[in-house]
Amino acid sequence: MFSARLCFIGVCVALLAIASLPVEANPQIELMGGYDIIGICITNCAQCKKMYGAFFEGHLCAEACVQFKGKTIPDCEDLSSIAPFLNKMR
Repeated sequence: MFSARLCFIGVCVALLAIASLPVEANPQIELMGGYDIIGICITNCAQCKKMYGAFFEGHLCAEACVQFKGKTIPDCEDLSSIAPFLNKMR
């Protein structure tokens, strides 16, 4: 009887110690179900650079991805989303 109580108290103390350990949380909310939004944005910039070559300012696109945290992801087929990164060749 005494050993059962001692065992029960030991288990309770162990559970309390485990429950009181600090927990680290990542408060960042990812809107795309766990995907790295900035990484997707930069990948799309690289794809547009391959498609448009010298007409596309890829480094400006990547800088915008980092600056705005991937809020506007460029779509290479949507000219309005990549217009700020296109330049005129002479």
